[in-house]
Amino acid sequence: MTHSIGAQGIRFDFRARGGVLDALCVTDEGRDIAPLHRAPWAAAEVPPDAPPHQAWLAGDFLAAPMGASEHGLHGRAANGDWQVLEAPGGTLRAVLSGAVEGATVVKELSLSDGHPFVYQRHLFIGGAGALPVANHAMVSVPNGARLSFSRKRWWETLAEPLETTRGRSCLAYPRRAEDAAEFPGADGGTVNLHRYPWGAAHEDFVAGVEDPASRLGWTAVVRPEEGDLFLSLRNPAMLPMTMLWHSNGGRDYAPWNGRHRGCLGVEEGAALPMLGLSAQETPDPLSAAGQPPLLRLDPQGTVEVRHVIGAIAWPTGQSVAGVMLEGDVLTVTGDWGAERKLPIRGGWMGGTAPQAPAPKKPALDWDL
Repeated sequence: MTHSIGAQGIRFDFRARGGVLDALCVTDEGRDIAPLHRAPWAAAEVPPDAPPHQAWLAGDFLAAPMGASEHGLHGRAANGDWQVLEAPGGTLRAVLSGAVEGATVVKELSLSDGHPFVYQRHLFIGGAGALPVANHAMVSVPNGARLSFSRKRWWETLAEPLETTRGRSCLAYPRRAEDAAEFPGADGGTVNLHRYPWGAAHEDFVAGVEDPASRLGWTAVVRPEEGDLFLSLRNPAMLPMTMLWHSNGGRDYAPWNGRHRGCLGVEEGAALPMLGLSAQETPDPLSAAGQPPLLRLDPQGTVEVRHVIGAIAWPTGQSVAGVMLEGDVLTVTGDWGAERKLPIRGGWMGGTAPQAPAPKKPALDWDL
């Protein structure tokens, strides 16, 4: 089932299967901007042993747990069903069928008139232990892109390449590097993480760890030929990692078949297992710096994950040099002086929101 949510200048669809934020469209400077990616295959082309979410791979969704799980890659949150509780005006609320590590998970997606952003909130009510989590936005970049980021301590690949025998990866694994412009490549050279793509046909994953001094975590994806800009914003004290997934023709098997191109995953989260070297160190370097390596659940309370995505016109094609939040204004600056001032809920990502009461149990099978 699909639900459509809209406000002045912005709209999106919500797909209950997998909890997908799909078909985001922002109207800015007289034109529509639709930055999110959709896979080119039909559900029937997906092998039965593939993670269920591959059948509807599109838009943005919650990965909880991020990575491998008993419910398929990226967990029940990405592969299960969500039941919409209410969708009043510019806000949608839904609850996941079944628990994640014992926690009830509630999704809230909201809009404000004139704001080019979707405000996402995921509440984990109860549960125990800790798990890797991330939002999983996929940006459509068929004509290439220029990437910029808030300050990172270092960048790091997985323990092993995404593809070796049935495809190609062009980064070195596992590796760490402080300079995003000179990350080690598989061929012995270096790769510039500020550019998409890195190679002609490749499948790669690399994560950046935020500087603990950052007040605002941000990722900017400029699409020069489209003349627009995708923005991803987060509180780095809660989500200290930016993970980039380059899916650009590097998989030769179904349903990918070398045709899944121009997809850039911008996955913001707390997911230590995605760091091939750091995850093996004791103490891990995130915990040592006071940064959360995972989302820790509260058996007696609620923890939450907040994330903002949006898009604006950016006809200059300049790389983004800075993103600054001051009050209810977000200022985006280009490296040659371009500037946009955007309305935003300035305090929405910072601090702790009031605890949300547990929703009433819907009439559905919670053990699905």
